[in-house]
Amino acid sequence: SSKALFGFPEHVGELKHIHKLAPMAATEHGISVDSERTNLLNHHTEKHFTAGEIVRDIIIGVSDGLTVPFALAAGLSGANVTSSIVLTAGIAEVAAGAISMGLGGYLAAKSEADNYSRELKREQEEIIAVPETEAAEVAEILAEYGIQPHEYAPVVNALRKNPQAWLDFMMNEGIMKS
Repeated sequence: SSKALFGFPEHVGELKHIHKLAPMAATEHGISVDSERTNLLNHHTEKHFTAGEIVRDIIIGVSDGLTVPFALAAGLSGANVTSSIVLTAGIAEVAAGAISMGLGGYLAAKSEADNYSRELKREQEEIIAVPETEAAEVAEILAEYGIQPHEYAPVVNALRKNPQAWLDFMMNEGIMKS
């Protein structure tokens, strides 16, 4: 994290007791700020929420899955049909909706996987056929992060020496983020 790079502790809450003490008092209590900080940083694990797409799909699915059956039931109820017809039509609509959403999800995932495979193959071919152009793309991506040429040149050279890392970088930073 950027805080660690600039010398700030990652776990401010956990280190609060140390920072309240004056440096001399910390020494008197046998607490080494540097060793405590190093210990916390060595045992720190980042926990990020990674199920955003799943949550999105669930919300859209529930929204779509409930809207049409309720609208159908309301419409049929207003038409003065028997409750068994409303129930049968509702169940049929739920089944049809589930099949439709399942097929739609499958086709979307298959299309995304096919696109990724095509891009991966194209990127592999470009790294072999036009390495200078691909290296320039890496430099351009890094420059977009504000990294200076003298700073990113070693990274570009290191990636050129490791084709799999180069390909992974291009797929993660170049192709899939655009």
